[in-house]
Amino acid sequence: MISTEAALIYTMVIVSAADSIMTDSELSAIGEIVRHLPVFEEYDANLLPETARSCAEVLSTDNGMETVLEIIKRSVPVALRETAYALAIEIAAADGSTSQEELRLLEMIRHRLEIDRLIAAGVERGARARFARL
Repeated sequence: MISTEAALIYTMVIVSAADSIMTDSELSAIGEIVRHLPVFEEYDANLLPETARSCAEVLSTDNGMETVLEIIKRSVPVALRETAYALAIEIAAADGSTSQEELRLLEMIRHRLEIDRLIAAGVERGARARFARL
């Protein structure tokens, strides 16, 4: 098991990597989230690259995505599962477009973390509003 903060970072990393293109805006968003959200106040932001590399290593193994999703589920307390899903949505929306791979992964995360569909819809709508463009 990994720390809750690391599991939240794993969640953001897998969404960013879902379409095989980790954009600058996604990477920047991960850094901003880790530096500013209260859930990361006890996390040393200097460990972010190491945590992201650790996630990438697990992803590169056989059944890597399933393994990462299971690590996330075991490491994120039930009270923070909606937070994990919200962070995943933030990263998917960060570059202004959401690929089919990202959408499929978001669905997998929602199911794995047992996020109610109505809760998920509210989180998704909030992200659309925050990232809307003229």
